[in-house]
Amino acid sequence: MLQLDGRDGGGQLVRTALSLSAVTGQAICIENVRGGRPNPGLKPQHVAAIETVGRATEATVSGVERGSERFSFAPEAVRGGAFAVEVGTAGSVALVCDAVAPLAVALDRPLTVTLHGGTDVQWSPPVDYLREVKLPLLRAVGLDAELAVHQRGFYPVGGGSLTLTIRPSSLTALRLRRRGPVERLSVYALASDSLESASVAERLAETVRERIEDGSEGEVVTETAEIETTAEIETTATYAETDCPGAVVTLVADCGTSRAGFDALGRRGVPAEDVAEEVVDAFRAWRATGAPVDEHLGDQLLVWLALAGGEVRLPHSTAHVETNAELIRAFEYDLQVDDSEQGVVASAPSPEE
Repeated sequence: MLQLDGRDGGGQLVRTALSLSAVTGQAICIENVRGGRPNPGLKPQHVAAIETVGRATEATVSGVERGSERFSFAPEAVRGGAFAVEVGTAGSVALVCDAVAPLAVALDRPLTVTLHGGTDVQWSPPVDYLREVKLPLLRAVGLDAELAVHQRGFYPVGGGSLTLTIRPSSLTALRLRRRGPVERLSVYALASDSLESASVAERLAETVRERIEDGSEGEVVTETAEIETTAEIETTATYAETDCPGAVVTLVADCGTSRAGFDALGRRGVPAEDVAEEVVDAFRAWRATGAPVDEHLGDQLLVWLALAGGEVRLPHSTAHVETNAELIRAFEYDLQVDDSEQGVVASAPSPEE
């Protein structure tokens, strides 16, 4: 059984370890789960991720309960099928998907999982990020996956649901060393129907569009010294029936062979315009780096690099990247993260190399 220490990492370590344990068949025991966090131990979304991957692999588990700082996970073979899992709170269902999707490389038949919980909550990617940024990029390298969102769920009640279907997939190497021009920008704003009278969704979407068009994004010198012109910005503002009020806005930058996403949640007492400004600020900061992916996607792609090989330039190295890479190497994957004058590049050999 592989012994792992989760003291210096967060939930990403739990998800990465689950995915690689399932794919490799290597049993794991993680101690000091989220030990460096103010409230250590497993949160509801982590418990749900363990339950979901466990059911997909008929795993033997112990210590899996809310607040637990140690658990073990011993999988059998990855199996297809269909089942549902309740997070039980507004815990992120998108993060549970993060742990499940890599199982596609070991499947022999489709796996469909319906998850109930929070779809758009703090400290996790909203479902529009998963649907419009991460999954399209992974489909381009061979992941066969579909996502259906049934209901949106905000903190603190949750009540959202989605269904992730993955099918047996053979991956090609990720080649994301350089970023081309931003070909299209798309803004997805959604708010609870109780906020429609205040036009919250429209204000979120239009503020993002206006701030970008009014800024200096028209001409940016990239690392290749070419002039980059921003394409027309498409906006979508919608409302949905939810169990508690909430709003979210996501900006997607389509660069042809790569993607990046930036999002912010509405908060009581904070004008929609200020929330939208946070998204624009994050977009501008990323664009200045010349990296093909955003910071969060770079971290999440490390497990896919281990499985498929290739290279990804990251906006910058972070503690999340370093601890995630160290855990992946514990599974004997040759994943490297190098910081040079050309930027921070994560790389791994393809399985056939």
